[in-house]
Amino acid sequence: MMLQQQQQQKHHLSKAFLIAILILQEVCQSARILDDVDLDLQLVVDLQKSTTTTTNSPWRMHTLFSVECDVYFDWQTVGMMHSFTKSGQPGAITRLLSCTDQQLASYRGLHLAPSHLVPSMSQHPVTGDWYPAINKPAAVVHWLHHSKDADIVDWVLILDADQIIRHPLTPWALGAEKGRPVAAQYGYLIGCDNELARIHTKHPELCDKVGGFILMHIEDLRVFAPLWLSKTEEVRADKQHWSTNITGDIFGQGWISEMYGYSFGAAEVGLQHKIDDHTMIYPGYIPAPDHEPHLMHYGLPFNVSDWKFDKLQHHDDSIVYDCNRLFPEPPYPSEAQQLEPDPNERRGILLSIECVNTLNEALLIHHQKSGCPEPHESDYLTFLKESIHRFLAPLSLNIPATLLPLPEQHPTIHTLFSTECTNYFDWQTVGLMHSFRLSGQPGGITRLLSCTDEDLENYRGMNLAPTHVVPSMSLHPLTGDWYPAINKPAAILHWLSHVQTDAEYIVILDADMLLRGSITPWEFGAKRGLAVSAPYDYLIGCDNILAKIHTRNPEECDKVGGVLMMHIDDLRLLAPYWLHKTEEVRSDKAHWSTNITGDIYGEGWISEMYGYSFGAAEIKLRHLKRSDIMMYPGSSVPSFSPRVLHYGLKFEVGNWHFDKAEWREQDMTNTCWQYFPNPPDELSLFSEPLERAQHNISIGCVKTLNEALHLHHIECGCIPLQAFKNPQNELDVNMQGRTQPDDHEEDQKRLTQKIVSDQSLDKDPRLQTKTATMDQDLDKSEAILGSIRGNSNLNYHAKQVLKRKTDLLESEVWSSSSSSSIPTILMSPMYWKVVLWSLLVSLFLLIISTLFSRRNHTSQLKQQKRRENKNNNNKKPLKNYPFGSSSSLYIQRPANTRPATNSNIEISGGQYQGVLLPREGDNNIL
Repeated sequence: MMLQQQQQQKHHLSKAFLIAILILQEVCQSARILDDVDLDLQLVVDLQKSTTTTTNSPWRMHTLFSVECDVYFDWQTVGMMHSFTKSGQPGAITRLLSCTDQQLASYRGLHLAPSHLVPSMSQHPVTGDWYPAINKPAAVVHWLHHSKDADIVDWVLILDADQIIRHPLTPWALGAEKGRPVAAQYGYLIGCDNELARIHTKHPELCDKVGGFILMHIEDLRVFAPLWLSKTEEVRADKQHWSTNITGDIFGQGWISEMYGYSFGAAEVGLQHKIDDHTMIYPGYIPAPDHEPHLMHYGLPFNVSDWKFDKLQHHDDSIVYDCNRLFPEPPYPSEAQQLEPDPNERRGILLSIECVNTLNEALLIHHQKSGCPEPHESDYLTFLKESIHRFLAPLSLNIPATLLPLPEQHPTIHTLFSTECTNYFDWQTVGLMHSFRLSGQPGGITRLLSCTDEDLENYRGMNLAPTHVVPSMSLHPLTGDWYPAINKPAAILHWLSHVQTDAEYIVILDADMLLRGSITPWEFGAKRGLAVSAPYDYLIGCDNILAKIHTRNPEECDKVGGVLMMHIDDLRLLAPYWLHKTEEVRSDKAHWSTNITGDIYGEGWISEMYGYSFGAAEIKLRHLKRSDIMMYPGSSVPSFSPRVLHYGLKFEVGNWHFDKAEWREQDMTNTCWQYFPNPPDELSLFSEPLERAQHNISIGCVKTLNEALHLHHIECGCIPLQAFKNPQNELDVNMQGRTQPDDHEEDQKRLTQKIVSDQSLDKDPRLQTKTATMDQDLDKSEAILGSIRGNSNLNYHAKQVLKRKTDLLESEVWSSSSSSSIPTILMSPMYWKVVLWSLLVSLFLLIISTLFSRRNHTSQLKQQKRRENKNNNNKKPLKNYPFGSSSSLYIQRPANTRPATNSNIEISGGQYQGVLLPREGDNNIL
């Protein structure tokens, strides 16, 4: 009784202190900045946890999860820590961080969670075997021996990093007992039933097929953990029994040796589990009726309609360190009713949505605490803020609706890219514009379109992007040299001379690039006098005679290119030199050789690049080289997540490849439903992690291009094909590529429709207002994706807006055709083509029908005349006809006819059968 009263008193004191903190926060709210509020909120959370731990003694709990020093585990750590706080899980939490000394020296994520550092065993110190999963039991053993926390807990909850806690997992709720831990059922561990268990444990009958999460008493864990590690080493070394029919491992490579190490180690010490079927669930699975999952394990890919999430696609994703980047947003929970009418299956959809929303909530809070600038507002961002607010509301008397700091004043930005009036640049423009919308890049964007007057007159792509038209210099007006690359500096100089802009910083891209995130001067370090660019080390001309010839400051020459970002005042100084130096280097044919320029063709194709470097050297503009800003698909995977993909070179994935030069003459934008060849499915690639990450980037590049083309075709009013009735079926928007099915290729060719710019629907004044409204809805929908990098995921809501736009335009056309004196459809050239062909076919059929009718009529008359002649022969006998020497008769037997009855005629002693006809001039009628 005395102990219980003391605990109650301590509990009341904690509650009183908690109330005092909340009142103090309310009084000081107006005088505090957001960071102070965050600190107070964390204090409140800690107080609540300490109160829970105290009042439930001796149920002292501690949560462990094992990770490595890698960005892949960093974003999982952020998600785990947020869900731990949000769920109210009692006790403390520790991240078991396995790192080598080399990894730890450059590791950036020590602050992400309370951590216990563990020497890495990914590469076994004795056998040299590479098996990172062994770090889990090794880390638990290390924590038991070296952490003071292990001495003051009663129960330990062991989780994986790729899990989300929804509700507290406690021994009193799950029924855990000393000697009877609780874990989830893993039925595929068939090795518990065969020779594998008989080889590796003396008690195979005690082998339990369990995993996922482990809730175990600390005393059981101390006895069991060393065997967990040793049995993992045993099974991993037993390569003769790695096969799928023995282990259940679909890869047959011993990847689940750690799971068997756990089951065999538990059997060795006589631990039998309470197997739980309902506490943990994989997103994408349907929960059992009347059971609420407490834990989500997103270890497998899952999808909702055409949206998809796969953790392996973010294996090398530094999203934790990229300000305001989130995972692609899932559908809103309010849409689940439309997606699935069955209540229980709808619960599965809601759990999948909740999983990624929780990860994005965690990233949003983490970025705010890391000092990131305010992200662009969107409907999805507002939704996340409201969710965070609902979570924090019970912990404070007055929490503002936003967790973000007051918006900082950042300089304005504008993006430029240069193209020409060709189909080749049009599909690149569509791809870049789509990625620009998804990337969240601040400011506007302008396409610098270099065209001759003749090309511009026939050009059909003016609506592809905000455009500034520039006279083409592909054929130099003075020298006659054909060098289209000179259009880039010429177009920028023209834009600066003819356009007034309030942008302080300019970002210059190439058309064959895709944005995967924002490029800002405050993040990458650009300032006046210091530009930011990607390193182009092959520009060896900066180190030799070429620089000495073409610039007065060769020591200032920087080997840079690709992405350029600089202050507009610097660009105004640089642009004339950029153009002039390009002309100089282009005309210096004596120094075009590869050993001087680094140009593999030795034809002066990279003169524009040297023009930039030499021009910048002339005004002593220095560059901050950022290798983390851009990469080429197919190149070695960097340790960072590139903001720009430059698909200027051919890249391959297995037998599939993509080379932009092969699509130079293809009309991808003006021909409906044209796409690039399907890249392979990521899941079908059995490769090493680094190679798989490289393939994912390459595949994502082409998927983004196909996604852009698909949206472009919809916006242009292409008639949907039967195979594309449902936009969710026509192209797999969830990482599987937005390409046309091969089975319908011939049908698509026959049904292809040329897009006529500024004609038909676009010129109908009755549809302009409606179309403008829908365009606003589309822009608003696409703006939702502003803070999300486009790895190839298309926003669900934007697709719905596009689908409604297409359907509404089609219905508007048909309704107008029935209610107006001049229907809209009559304005379409396609309509008149169909009418003309119909008339011609009808006329042809009419002529053929007439000819056959006349022929049949003539044939019927002849047959009728023959029948009359036959009848006359039967009715009248032949008379004696005076055959004289002067009389001549023509006796004929018609072919294929029988002679008439009684028509035997005797002439000159012989008989002839036939029809007797008078000779010409006789008046006697037979």
